Amino acid sequence: MAILKILQYPDDRLHTIALPVAEVTDKTRALIEDMAETMYSAPGIGLAATQVDVHERIIVIDISENHNRLLVLINPEITASSGQADNEEGCLSIPGIYGKVLRAETITVKALDADGKSFVLDAEGLLAVCIQHEMDHLVGKVFVEYWSTLRQARTLAKLKKKQRRTM
Repeated sequence: MAILKILQYPDDRLHTIALPVAEVTDKTRALIEDMAETMYSAPGIGLAATQVDVHERIIVIDISENHNRLLVLINPEITASSGQADNEEGCLSIPGIYGKVLRAETITVKALDADGKSFVLDAEGLLAVCIQHEMDHLVGKVFVEYWSTLRQARTLAKLKKKQRRTM
């Protein structure tokens, strides 16, 4: 297993649309293991393959306190949603930046697991938010892009200032 480099906003590669996984292979499972290790070490609760510069429709999520409930979603598709919730979000690709995003309160998602088996999952609360957040990455969208243009510009300026300090 390896810890992968997480792309940092505003890297253009974060806006790449991920392609469906045609077949779940050993290579796919190795990527999933590396993504999980990367997510846990960051530390985070979700990671999309796009964030590690692999443009395939793969997500790993673990919202458990003990990091022992890894959820793998390959080719995820939201088949139903209801309600609205305004939740505070953060992102491993935009460290230190948090803000509210309006999303569906409950969702039903269809996906493949790490063995390539199809499953359906009903999710609510933090899990529903996390799935929607990570699925946005697969279509090239970052959570700050839900905000106003002014707030996005301020966020970008803050990130650039932070990058200059670390150079």
